[in-house]
Amino acid sequence: MEDDGRLHADRRMILLGGAAALTGLAVARPAAADTSVSASAAGGRRLPFLLDMVQSNPGEPAAESRFDDPRLLADYGYDGQVVNEFRPPHTAVTFDSVDPRIFPPGSDGRAWVEATARHIDERISRAHAAGLAAYYFTDIIMLPKRLVELHGDQLLDGSGRIDLARPFTQEVHRLMLREVFARFPGLDGLVVRTGETYLQNVPYHTGNNPVLHGADSHLTLLGILREEVCERAGKRVFYRTWSTGDDKLTADPDYYRGVTDRVPVHDNLLFSIKHTARDFWRTVPFNPTIGVGRHRQIVEVQCQREYEGKGACPDYVLDGVINGFEEFRGAPGPTGLAHVAANPIVSGVWTWSRGGGWRGPYIGNELWCDLNTWVAARWTRDTGRTEADVFAEYAARAGLRGAAVGRFRRLALLSAAGTLRGHYSTVYPLSRLTWTRDQFLGGSDKDLTADFGRIHAAGLVERVLEEKARAARAWAQITRLADTIPLRDREDRAYLRVSTRYGRCLYDVIHHGWQVMLRGFVGDTTGAYDTRAMARHLHAYDAAWARWHDLARDPGCATLYQPLGFGAKNADGLYDADPNHGMKPSVDRYRALLGA
Repeated sequence: MEDDGRLHADRRMILLGGAAALTGLAVARPAAADTSVSASAAGGRRLPFLLDMVQSNPGEPAAESRFDDPRLLADYGYDGQVVNEFRPPHTAVTFDSVDPRIFPPGSDGRAWVEATARHIDERISRAHAAGLAAYYFTDIIMLPKRLVELHGDQLLDGSGRIDLARPFTQEVHRLMLREVFARFPGLDGLVVRTGETYLQNVPYHTGNNPVLHGADSHLTLLGILREEVCERAGKRVFYRTWSTGDDKLTADPDYYRGVTDRVPVHDNLLFSIKHTARDFWRTVPFNPTIGVGRHRQIVEVQCQREYEGKGACPDYVLDGVINGFEEFRGAPGPTGLAHVAANPIVSGVWTWSRGGGWRGPYIGNELWCDLNTWVAARWTRDTGRTEADVFAEYAARAGLRGAAVGRFRRLALLSAAGTLRGHYSTVYPLSRLTWTRDQFLGGSDKDLTADFGRIHAAGLVERVLEEKARAARAWAQITRLADTIPLRDREDRAYLRVSTRYGRCLYDVIHHGWQVMLRGFVGDTTGAYDTRAMARHLHAYDAAWARWHDLARDPGCATLYQPLGFGAKNADGLYDADPNHGMKPSVDRYRALLGA
């Protein structure tokens, strides 16, 4: 009974924001969080759609994840599974209705198509057996190479791109969609992406961005999808507004309405919107198109953040996703899902439990993905609950009682605060948010050059470097907290410890690397180098890397970052490190200057 009393006391402390003032970091609850608390008293909604997706890296073997099991998703409260193996169902039909010469019987292409179709059958059956709807992630345009060879004169524009404005291209897509739902009658619908077309996993297909004519391209495609999928087949379409071919659709409310208001509302047509106004980054505002317009929407939430360690270290984001991140405290308008949950067109959440980005780090334990995913799912099923209360339920489910719940909460909130100050900044708004992404660490020789110039010009060098030091101190506290948190599962308990140390190594490397690079950059500009500080931090930088490599000997440790920038695609269509730029070349340049 004493533990139960402590659990309730910890929940009260969390709800009142008592876990906020952590190690002197400014992680106080945003004012917007009050909305979440009051919503609980007023009652909430069970949002109609709750979908999840595991996305493997394009061109790599499928990620091994327990979230691929629809039975687990059903247990978490999900009602739909989005399958994304970059082999969408329209790559698994023969196109016989267009031209039987495309995949003739007995050809290698036909065999690949039929094998892919059998795999899709199996994925649909597994989802349905668990009581989930089965949706497939679909890149458009993606058509058979042979089709383009045979009918390119009717498909291609003057630049050799498949053009959706051409009548034959539209007819091909109508026939293609009819074949898809004839071949896969159990398929419940499609999640449609434009702007990025990944061909690494489809050897017999080619394609390109369909958005060649701005809003007109969206309207053409939406018209085809609405008529062929929503009306003729009676299936659902989730049309993603993330489109690198038309960035305005992603986060411009006026442009969004200018497109979507011209499409008749249909119960089977929904728009899918990232909760951020750009990619899944901190310091990017809440997406202002959420809750706008006439069509129902679902909101995308990435639970394995590709710019923030990919689950190799703690990275709790659901407090910010639901209540608003701390950097937007006091901002006008909604800053989190709790502030739009009562809007009737906001109709669900789509979590990416795994995936996003390219390459590593590669993880063997999904603890931090699980925490984000579970809190998102449980809150979506009752938006009247506060995020903090759902978090406390997760902690109890993981075997924590009493003060351990509060310590786990502090660790999670510290991970958000430390990530903000380590990867991003509260002092200076970095313009190159991709300076580190996936397993790559950029440097002052390319990725950070422009930002370092502005930081120096604004007189913010010492404040920015102190912020990186504060981030490193936060991660030191996180590792101490981890040693006091007795998670029930032995593997999760071990991963809690190794992953927090991973985070400490990562942010120590960033802290000391920035000290060397930014001070060196200032010296390059002024001719006066702070060699004493640079030498001290160079030694600490090397020591942090040594600790990180020692940690990698632990079988539970994720793969390490590379001290090189994000490079170009190789012959297999996969991104490699930039061998000439990044943190190591940048630091080594100053190493040579110091004679170290």
